[in-house]
Amino acid sequence: MKINVITLGCSKNTVDSEHLMARLAAAGYEVVFDSDRTDAKIVVINTCGFIGDAKQESIEMILRAAAAKQAGKIERLFVIGCLSERYADELRTEIPEVDDYFGARNWDGIVRALGACDDPALATERRLTTPRHYAYLKISEGCNWMCGYCAIPLIRGRHVSVPMEQLEEEARKLAAAGVKELIVIAQDTTYYGIDLYGERRLGELLHRLCRIEGIEWIRLHYAYPAGFPDDVVEAMASEPKICKYLDIPFQHISDAQLHAMRRRHTKAEAYALVERLRRAIPDVALRTTLLVGYPGETEADFDELMQFVRDVRFERLGVFAYSEEEGTYSACELRDDVPDEVKQQRVERIMALQNEISLQANRQRVGRTERVLVDSRQGDFYVGRTQYDSPEVDQEILIPAAEKRLQRGRFYDVRIESASDYDLYGTTIFH
Repeated sequence: MKINVITLGCSKNTVDSEHLMARLAAAGYEVVFDSDRTDAKIVVINTCGFIGDAKQESIEMILRAAAAKQAGKIERLFVIGCLSERYADELRTEIPEVDDYFGARNWDGIVRALGACDDPALATERRLTTPRHYAYLKISEGCNWMCGYCAIPLIRGRHVSVPMEQLEEEARKLAAAGVKELIVIAQDTTYYGIDLYGERRLGELLHRLCRIEGIEWIRLHYAYPAGFPDDVVEAMASEPKICKYLDIPFQHISDAQLHAMRRRHTKAEAYALVERLRRAIPDVALRTTLLVGYPGETEADFDELMQFVRDVRFERLGVFAYSEEEGTYSACELRDDVPDEVKQQRVERIMALQNEISLQANRQRVGRTERVLVDSRQGDFYVGRTQYDSPEVDQEILIPAAEKRLQRGRFYDVRIESASDYDLYGTTIFH
């Protein structure tokens, strides 16, 4: 009656696994997660199928578990999530040791396969796998945008919002369990509500979440830039609990590339949105994701992208090289014509520029006192974050552990003493 749930991929998968674990626990199973040291005889692997490296990681994990099953170390093996949504037939043929495969859209089939209860009353229950002071809140599933490079609509389907009352109930339960930071996620958070209410309602949802006692930070991820809602800008500017932080993946800035990618905004609109956000929320930290090496990207297109990074000076930035995903528009209609070495050079050039920008921005914060949430202790340092940094993906503030004992999940005032390109160092101020 012990199950090991292994989760790969993004934070959306994390939430799916946490809901699954709650249902299995309600059925009497003892549930562990991501454990290499367990005597669990049942293993469930929640896979990622988004890009090549993630798919390979998922396949390798399945093969290791299949070998453990053949060796008699585990008795039952199930695979769920994005990889099995896209490739279930191929996986059944290639790795028959797996007892069954369930996709991202019917992952709850694993609940029935294990004899657990599919009770709607459990819809807002979670078994957290993150540190108990922060949690992800997934407000919708799927995506309607159909960007040229992206397989998410093929995997997860069209956009479906979670009812607002259900999200409030889930958030209240998380707060009661000690969660202080809610990280609001979806494939596109700004599209929230349009299928249920006939209009975008993210702004209203954010205001409602701010009313929940115990929640002190609310952080917004994955906001599509086209048609960015005014009420979300207003909520971020007016609500003290909403972190001055926004993850808004622009992908590119050249109009030619934006058109080829089937994005729904122009270069001028992207610059205007950044100006609108920074005018309304002067201290906002903007995170973006960029994609280089997409079919047809010229050196001139890439130069425009470099200038965009120089102009905007994003506080946080990630960049990926294009890889062809079968079934997408670009894989079916365009030729992957940018050499791999050029793609990698462009990744490195953008990240070298971003390193400089990040270092300059961090040095400007030296001497400031900022509110920091402590996540963990690692060696000689406590590791914390300000409102401008999301867990796992952004920089951290390191506080000497020799100073005074700090508690994980608590907020402290920290004076920033020094900076590197992706880390800050500070000392705690006790009043």
